[in-house]
Amino acid sequence: MSTTAPTSEPVSADELRQKIQAFQNSVQGKVDEKKNTLVTVGGGAVIVLLVLFFLLGKRSGKKKTTLVEIRRL
Repeated sequence: MSTTAPTSEPVSADELRQKIQAFQNSVQGKVDEKKNTLVTVGGGAVIVLLVLFFLLGKRSGKKKTTLVEIRRL
């Protein structure tokens, strides 16, 4: 059975606030770093997809175009 030794002084609200604030700041910093990376990668992926769709559409348009030749008699 484990027992904890009683502390000589209770934890104050200010100490608790400071520790929670420090933890929140460290987590928020990590989230901000990841957010910038994800936005950059997402923007690049969108540009690549737009170019790909443009090229596929252009090829499809050429493939389905009917050539009509008109001759005068």
